[in-house]
Formats: sequence, C-alpha cells, structure tokens
Amino acid sequence: MTDDTSRIRLVQAVLDSTDARKLAEFYRSLLGLDYAEGDEPPPAGQPDERGRDWLVLRTPDGAPQLAFQQVERLREPDWPDGPVPQQMHLDLRVASLEELHNQHERVLTLGGSLLSNRDRPDPDDEERFRVYRDPGGHPFCIFVAKRDQ
Repeated sequence: MTDDTSRIRLVQAVLDSTDARKLAEFYRSLLGLDYAEGDEPPPAGQPDERGRDWLVLRTPDGAPQLAFQQVERLREPDWPDGPVPQQMHLDLRVASLEELHNQHERVLTLGGSLLSNRDRPDPDDEERFRVYRDPGGHPFCIFVAKRDQ
C-alpha cells in the first residue's frame, strides 16, 4: 500500500509540435491558462528562444496543466479516417449544450477545426460532444458535462 507522500502525481500533459508557441497560444486562449514564468512570448521583433524548445501553461492559481515541446517533424494523426491513430487526446467539458455551441465558434476562430459532431439527440446515446483538431493536428473533445461529472 502506498501513502499520499509516495504516490506518483500527474504533473502535466505534453504535446509535441512543430510550432510550440502557436499551439501553446491556441490552448492558452481556449482554456484561459497562463504561461509559466519565463515562458511568455517575447516582445515583438525579439527572438522566441523558449518557443523553439519547451513551454508550460498553468492555471491562474499556478498549477501546471499543459506543456508544449518543439519537434522538427511530427506525423500528424489522421484519425479517424487514416492509419495514423490519435495516440493521445484531451477531453474538455462545458456545462451545457448552449455553451458547447458557443465554444465551437471560439475553437474555429482560434484555428481549430471540427472533426466530428455528436451534439444532436440520439435515442441510444446520452453523450453530447464534438471532436476537434487543434492547429498542430492533435484531436481533442469537448463534452457537455453530465450531472454527476
């Protein structure tokens, strides 16, 4: 048995990207996160050394959430239609179907694209969600929260 001091803790999810700054900006704007100290974009016209390496986003209270690692090449998932699986995806949630529709517009404005839409009533399925692709090609889902979530 393990006590709380010896448990492994999830620190953050890391997404590889050929443009770490662009992907970090997408999720910072979408989720209302802040850059970790030192990871903020440089002033206009200055080189973005951090953006060509590793960036971390945190919640406003400082908890780590997402990190972005710059890579030279990345084979983007072509899921669900092709042979390259999604490998990993983020699940996000909103409180209502109306909020899902509102957030849809934000995702598109920020550079995401819609992959699948399951926000319409289905007698065999209570779950309402949409699947998107972020600007780096990673799939992510936005769900309408169920009462017990």
